[in-house]
Amino acid sequence: MSKNLLAEIFSLSAKLVEISRSSGITLATAESCTGGLIGAAITATPGSSAVFQGGIIAYDNNVKINQLSVKLATIKAHGGVSQAVAEEMALGCREALNVDLAISVTGIAGPGGGTDKKPVGTVWIGLATKDGVTSALYNFPDLSRNKVRDHACLAAITTLIDAVSV
Repeated sequence: MSKNLLAEIFSLSAKLVEISRSSGITLATAESCTGGLIGAAITATPGSSAVFQGGIIAYDNNVKINQLSVKLATIKAHGGVSQAVAEEMALGCREALNVDLAISVTGIAGPGGGTDKKPVGTVWIGLATKDGVTSALYNFPDLSRNKVRDHACLAAITTLIDAVSV
């Protein structure tokens, strides 16, 4: 991770913790391709235990199904990297960990695994709140595996800040 990107992630994580604490909002993560990076970034901030309840690393589809209540039919219909799966992951995480906001990330970090329809660098981020779920598609083409993961982490933290700041 470049020093600038790392500094930005940790700076934004500190901002997220501060805003969440002042608003009394609790957070959790459901991570696939990021493998816990988002949770690690949040918990690097002192005082994060006041807002961060935990995370579920759902790298395998069976974990998505068994721990996050993602439907097998959804995975079969759309694939593990899809809008529908990202949304079900976020909803399942919010319910499983009983938090105000849950963020989910599923993607193809590479170097293999990409297709014409879902190339390496494709990342879906889901956000579940008391009002429902939203998601966004990100594309981080031509980046290394770790850079895709780092950029997905940054996008997820930014998404959480936007949600907490509403």
